[in-house]
Amino acid sequence: MGRPAPLKAPAPKTPAAKTPAVKTPTPKTPARPTQLTAPTPPTPTTTQPTPAARPNGPGTGAGAGPSASTGTPPQPSAPQAPRTRGRIGAALRRWRLPLAAVLPCLTLAGIGWWYWPGEPAPVPLHLVDGTVHAALLTPDEASRLAGTTLVSGPRSNQPPAAMTASAAKCAVAVGPATQSVYGNEWTAFLSATYQDAGGAGAYAVNQVIGVFPDSAKARAAFRTLTTGLTRCTSATRTDQAGRTTTWAYTTYPATPAAVVWTATQDAGSGWACYRQAHLKGTSLIQVGVCEAGNGRPAVSKIAEALSGKVTG
Repeated sequence: MGRPAPLKAPAPKTPAAKTPAVKTPTPKTPARPTQLTAPTPPTPTTTQPTPAARPNGPGTGAGAGPSASTGTPPQPSAPQAPRTRGRIGAALRRWRLPLAAVLPCLTLAGIGWWYWPGEPAPVPLHLVDGTVHAALLTPDEASRLAGTTLVSGPRSNQPPAAMTASAAKCAVAVGPATQSVYGNEWTAFLSATYQDAGGAGAYAVNQVIGVFPDSAKARAAFRTLTTGLTRCTSATRTDQAGRTTTWAYTTYPATPAAVVWTATQDAGSGWACYRQAHLKGTSLIQVGVCEAGNGRPAVSKIAEALSGKVTG
């Protein structure tokens, strides 16, 4: 029975309790996990392309996703901005001298255009109320009364020189709106002629207003007119351009303030000028309508309208 005891002694050999090298397995096992994590970096390297592709998609990861998305865009955008600014700066430097040369020219051109004189506007017939300009009928007013379209023609602010007549006694008849009647004592004068819009010379309207210092001088001019008309029945006249024509004059009985007469051109294919003269206060008014037809109704309407506008 004693032998069995020594058998128990080898049991202490089992200081395999030393094999509590359990100490080694326990510390070595934590080392192995660290070795397992070491090979994982290569696997992330293989998986890194996948997060790099993720920024193109709508999904974002908690770690690599945002870092990839925030890392890749800044890298292209950061160099592009300075490149763009550099291109703009280079373009501006290239255009600096041409712009410096062109801008002053454009400025001068703009100033010249602003101050360039425009076409002179035609002088209106209505200038100041109460003057002879304000009393004249406009082309539109005369057109309505004449029944045809008229446009503005020659005007004069003083009576022309007397015309040459074949007989001296006919100077008034051949030039009733000249100095032969109005003389030089007038204070205001205006003669305006309107012509047919077609410019064919088929119709003409003439308005004349002469203002004198007083009614006595206006009556004297009216008397000169009526006396000269009654003295002449026909005459050959020479106008300022040297043209010579022959006319026959028919004068109707005059009143103290009006006279009516007709001048018919010889061999003029019926061309005649129908005229009226009205005395109103200090003004002597004349109206003539020249055409190849009957201008008597038109001259009466225009003379009445003009006389109504003159204050006298």
